Amino acid sequence: MSDLTAMPLPILLALCFLGGLGLGYAYFAAMRATADMIVRGGSPLLALALTLGRLALLGAGFYLAVLAGGLALLAALAGVLVAKSLMVRQAKRATP
Repeated sequence: MSDLTAMPLPILLALCFLGGLGLGYAYFAAMRATADMIVRGGSPLLALALTLGRLALLGAGFYLAVLAGGLALLAALAGVLVAKSLMVRQAKRATP
């Protein structure tokens, strides 16, 4: 495994932010699918699997960011929060 801290800081932070953005989008899309499944009476085991999967994905993503350092972790967290706000804004537009 290569040393992530050897990468120039602006590139590392941009990559962590974009990774956090993708991670956040995947997390909140899975959360929405889980909520829809629960409301519509879907399979509880599939809902549980989606919940555990999204938590594991989020934990693994943040663990990788921790390996790159504190600033990288903050950049990844910022990406997740931006993805959350974009998805909430999208959901507000979709509801009449």
